[in-house]
Amino acid sequence: MAGGIEDKIPQGVVLTTLEGVFGWMRQASFWPATFGLACCAIEMMTYGAPRFDAGRWGQEVFRASPRQADLMIISGRVSQKMAPVLRQVYDQMPNPKWVMAMGVCASSGGMFNNYAIVQGVDHVVPVDIYVPGCPPRPDMLIDAMFKLKKDIVAKRPMAANEIEALEAAERAALEAPATHELKGLLR
Repeated sequence: MAGGIEDKIPQGVVLTTLEGVFGWMRQASFWPATFGLACCAIEMMTYGAPRFDAGRWGQEVFRASPRQADLMIISGRVSQKMAPVLRQVYDQMPNPKWVMAMGVCASSGGMFNNYAIVQGVDHVVPVDIYVPGCPPRPDMLIDAMFKLKKDIVAKRPMAANEIEALEAAERAALEAPATHELKGLLR
């Protein structure tokens, strides 16, 4: 009679943490809230369509209510008038929550360098992952989802550690210098 896996590992040994178990469960259960503002939203809709089929990873239902979502996908340019609405929707989402800036307009304002467009949505909400492109293809969104799952969601702390980490990340994101204040190779 062949033994099971219980016979292979030493008795009483479990090699994981509670945060690791919950991270593993969280990464398979994204419920995205859509915030489609421009042409990138069409690519985001294609991501949920049969050809790319977000349902294969448990994300087939885009949530219209922020209270049921844990991932906000901001696709397109954010105007100054839309920024407070975007922040309100973000604040209504329960923790844990993640933000993805999809496209160059959401990431940095894109080609719209004027007074009406926010030059990067990270001035309004803290962004966890950026998807480049104008507009980015749905397969780029799929790749970003996998990177978000692997690098951020599975390693996120819990309970009191989570609250401290969230507050620190929020402070750091809001205290970051504006894009036009940054000095680099292009300035």
